[in-house]
Amino acid sequence: MDQVTQPDARYRVLFDPVQIGPVIARNRFYQVPHCTGMGYSLPRTLAAMRGMKAAGGWGVVCTEYCSIHPTSDDLPHPFASLWDEGDTRNLAALAEAVHEHGSLAGVELWHGGSYVANLGSRQPTLGVRSMPSHGEPVQSQPMDRRDIRELRRWHVEAARRARAAGFDIVYVYPAHGYLLWEFLSRSLNGRSDEYGGSLENRTRLLRELLQETREAVGDKCAVATRFSADGHGEEHLSGSEARDVIGALAELPDLWDLVVSDYYGQEMATSRFVPEASLEEKVRYVKALTTKPVVSVGRFTSPDTMVRQVRSGVMDLVGAARPSIADPFLPEKIRTGRLEDIRECIGCNVCYAYNYRGAAIRCTQNPTMGEEWRRGWHPEQVPPGSGSVLIVGAGPAGLEAAHILGKRGFRVSVAEARNAAGGRVTLEARLPGLSEWGRVRDYRLGQLRGLANVTVYFESKLTASDVREFGADHVLIATGAHWRRDATGRSRAQPLAFPAAKVLTPDDILAGARPGGSVVVYDDDNYYMGPSIAVLLARNGARVSYVTTASTAGEWSHYTGEQQRVQEQLIEVGVEILVSRLIAAYDGTTIVLDGAYGGPSRTLEASSVVLVTSREPDEALYRQLCDTAGTDAPAGIQRIGDCRQPGIIAHAVYAGHRAARELDVVMPATSRDRPTI
Repeated sequence: MDQVTQPDARYRVLFDPVQIGPVIARNRFYQVPHCTGMGYSLPRTLAAMRGMKAAGGWGVVCTEYCSIHPTSDDLPHPFASLWDEGDTRNLAALAEAVHEHGSLAGVELWHGGSYVANLGSRQPTLGVRSMPSHGEPVQSQPMDRRDIRELRRWHVEAARRARAAGFDIVYVYPAHGYLLWEFLSRSLNGRSDEYGGSLENRTRLLRELLQETREAVGDKCAVATRFSADGHGEEHLSGSEARDVIGALAELPDLWDLVVSDYYGQEMATSRFVPEASLEEKVRYVKALTTKPVVSVGRFTSPDTMVRQVRSGVMDLVGAARPSIADPFLPEKIRTGRLEDIRECIGCNVCYAYNYRGAAIRCTQNPTMGEEWRRGWHPEQVPPGSGSVLIVGAGPAGLEAAHILGKRGFRVSVAEARNAAGGRVTLEARLPGLSEWGRVRDYRLGQLRGLANVTVYFESKLTASDVREFGADHVLIATGAHWRRDATGRSRAQPLAFPAAKVLTPDDILAGARPGGSVVVYDDDNYYMGPSIAVLLARNGARVSYVTTASTAGEWSHYTGEQQRVQEQLIEVGVEILVSRLIAAYDGTTIVLDGAYGGPSRTLEASSVVLVTSREPDEALYRQLCDTAGTDAPAGIQRIGDCRQPGIIAHAVYAGHRAARELDVVMPATSRDRPTI
C-alpha cells in the first residue's frame, strides 16, 4: 500500500482517525457486521475475505452475527460462533488477518431468540415468550429469571473469548428481530417482573449486557451496540421509544451502529426500490443525543455522499456492507485518487441471496469475493501472461474476460455482433429499477479504456471460418443465450406449439416490443425478469396478468430480500397476479392454465403472451468450431458465460473472470476447494 500519497482535499476527512473507546480506527471507513455464508464452517475463507478488506483500507472490519451459545443456532445459514476454544482459535485467525493491515476487528455477539430453530444443536430455543421460530414448526421456551442469568453468563463468556481472540470492538446486538429485540418489544414482552412492562424494564437486559460486556473486556476493547434508530415498528418499539432508549443509554456503549426497522424494505433494500443514503433522515438525530461516535449504512458508493454524511453531522464513520463486498479496495482507491477504478455496488443483493441459501456469498461486480483463500484470488492483482486471445461477445462474461486478460498482458481482441457493448446487461438495465445494473458494463468498459492491448470491434459477427482465420492462441466464445418460445422450463419438459405472431419472449421486450391489450406474462423463471416485464407493460398501458408457476411473484427474489416489494409493485401498477398455474394451451386469443396442484383449469383472454421460462445457449459458433475437429472442442477454444451455462449476471461475470485468470495457468493437482483449519 502506498503510504505517501495523500487523499484529495475533498475526501481528506474520510481518512481522519476516530477514537472508539480505548481503540482508534485509522480512518472513517467501517465495514459493519454482514453475513457471509462462511461463518464457522469456512474459517480460513472467512479470515482471508475479511483480511482483504483491511488490505483495501477499511479501518474497521467486523464479523457477521456471532452466536454466543448453542441455543442460538441459525442453520442452514452458516453463522460465526464463539462457543468454545476452537471457535476462539478460528476467529483469532480473522482478527489477525485484519490486524495485519492496521485495521480494527469487530465481533457482533448474537443470540437469535425465538427467530432460530437450533437445527444443528437441537437445543431448546429461548424467547421472551413462547413464539414460533422463523420457518420451522417449533416454538421457543419462555425464559425465566434463571434463563436470563444464564444468558448473561454466556454473553460475558463470549465477550471474554472475543477479547482472547484479539477483537478490538465487541457488540451487544438488540436489533433485527433477535432475542434482545424481543425484550424491547412492547407487544411481545408481557413479563410482569423487572424485565417487562415499562420501557425502563424492557431495556434492563440491554443495559445489563452493555455494562457486563464492558467489565468482561476491560480497557482492551470498545463496546458497540447495533440499534434501530426509528424503533421496531409501532407495535414493538415506537420511534419515540427508540429515541428514549438511545437517550437513556447514550454514553454506555463506545459506538452506536444505527440501523432502521424496515430491514428488507429500506436498510437492505435493492437498488430496484431504494436509492443510496436512504437511512439518513431516520438516523440523523442520534448524534445530538450522544458524544460517542455513530456509524450507519446507506449502500454508499459515492465518495461525495460519504463526505456529506460526515460533514453534515449524520455519522462519524461511514458504514458499509455491500459496497465493501463489491470493492474491498474502495477506501484505498479514494485515498489514491483512483475513483474511476471503484467497482460500485449495483444493489442486486446476490451477496445476501447466497448466504440465505447456505452458501458462501458472491458478488455480481466482484467475482473474487469468496475466492480469496480457496483460489488465492486478489481483487486487484492478476498473474502475468502473454499471447493472443480472441473473445467473441462483449456481454458480461466477455467484458470481464477481456478486462482481466488485458491486465495480465495478453493481446486481446473482442468481436461484438451488436453496435454496443454490455450484452444482456445493457438491455436489462432498461427495465424498471435496474439502471444501476449498468455499472457492470460501465466499470469494465472504463477499465478497458486504459488497456492499449485490448481492442473491441463492434458489428463484427464472426463465422467459424473467421475465427480460424484470425489465428489467436486462445478463443473464448461468449455469445450468450436467448429465451425459449415454446414454454419449456422448470415446470414443462416438452415444448408447446403457439401462434408465432402472438408469443413473445423477454428478448422481444428488451428489443423494444410493447404489446397492448390483454397481455399475459407467464413466469417459470421466477426471479426478476417476469415481474419487471409485467410492470413495464402495465406502465405502458397494457392490461397485464402475471401468471407464475410458483406460489408468489418473483419467488427467487425472496432470497434477495425483495419479494414482498416485487409483489407490492405489481399490485400498485394494476397487474393481476395468478400463482401456482401452468400453461396448458394458447390459441392466440385465449390461454388455458392448469393448477400446479390439480383442480379446475382457468382461461384468460390474451391478445399476446410473454413467455419467461428458460434460455437456450447460443452455442452455434462453438459447435461449428467443434465440428471441424471432431466432437471435442479444438485446443484453446472454450465457451464462457451464458453460452456455456445460462444463469444470472453474477455467474457470467465469474465465468469470464475465472477463464481469464486461469488461461495458460497450470492449476495445482490438489484443489483448495475444501478448506479446513
